[in-house]
Amino acid sequence: MSKELLKWYDLNKRDLPWRMTKDPYKIWLSEIMLQQTQVTTVISYFNRFVDAFPSVEALALATEEQVFKLWEGLGYYSRAKNLIRCAHKVVTDYHGKFPENIEDLLKLPGIGPYTAGAIASIAFDKPEPAVDGNVLRVVSRLYCLSEPINESKHQALYRQKTMALMTDRPSDFTQAMMELGAMVCTPKGPSCSSCPLIEKCCSFKSKKQANFPVKVKKVKQREELIGIAIVVSGQQVLLMKHNNTGLLANLWGFPRVLLDETALDSLEKQMESHLEMEFDFQPEYSHSIVGKAHVFTHIKWNTILFFFHTDDKISSEMPLLEWVYLKDITSKALPTALKKQLVIIDDEIDRMQNAIR
Repeated sequence: MSKELLKWYDLNKRDLPWRMTKDPYKIWLSEIMLQQTQVTTVISYFNRFVDAFPSVEALALATEEQVFKLWEGLGYYSRAKNLIRCAHKVVTDYHGKFPENIEDLLKLPGIGPYTAGAIASIAFDKPEPAVDGNVLRVVSRLYCLSEPINESKHQALYRQKTMALMTDRPSDFTQAMMELGAMVCTPKGPSCSSCPLIEKCCSFKSKKQANFPVKVKKVKQREELIGIAIVVSGQQVLLMKHNNTGLLANLWGFPRVLLDETALDSLEKQMESHLEMEFDFQPEYSHSIVGKAHVFTHIKWNTILFFFHTDDKISSEMPLLEWVYLKDITSKALPTALKKQLVIIDDEIDRMQNAIR
């Protein structure tokens, strides 16, 4: 089976920038970016990131703001934070060279069993399985495995089955399994006629491809109503930097509060109370409009934008507050949830200023 898989891979593999190197730094970077993100999206981010930080030493010298700015739009910002922590550890503890063995790779921030296996096999040609979502799907269909792939107690079984297929070309084998899942053994409508493993595939023979892989149902996504305060002073708006924990850790944004639709206070009053309690600040309320919704993994934000104006330019270091011209706001590392509000905000501020004139 493995010979057929590798023959197929040699003829059909995509031309991707991280496949042109054995540099463990670039392979690590690509694997972190590819978590929860499509290949087509990652390519441009990867190229820009490597241009800015061509080595792990360069990344270790970067500021958090620089890294977050380049990461902007990829989401899951804890990955970007762990990139910096990992780079520092590789430089400090391993003299700028990624370790080759799984045990040491797993000690690095942000690196779990899959990423460790990917680095070890792809960069160092070690016979270590790297079992991502694509590989889980291939293996589950190949052997008709009914154990849910999203339950951690079954991960050892899937690693064992993958390892049993491993050849003397670990780097190519790992990438071939990923490629097969991405291009042929797709979640819906797999191209079985193009699959090099078709003759051995249990689910194809039983015509049950759609039954695999098996997943347990996810927890239902909860919805939250979020109030976002746009405080305007002249040509500038108030920005705050979130602290280093929570959903938008270390990113810039507008003051926000979780609104309670069942509370006695109006939504406007809740926003005003938040500004007063958190910042000792009472700007003059103007109006509010519905903002754009944003979906995280387990949460959906429905937003309301509250507009205020003030002549009192407050400042603070805890949390860090800055007054920024709207045209310069994109120079800050903003989360997508807030960045997508900017067109609405720009239009509303124009209306506010025209009304004042």
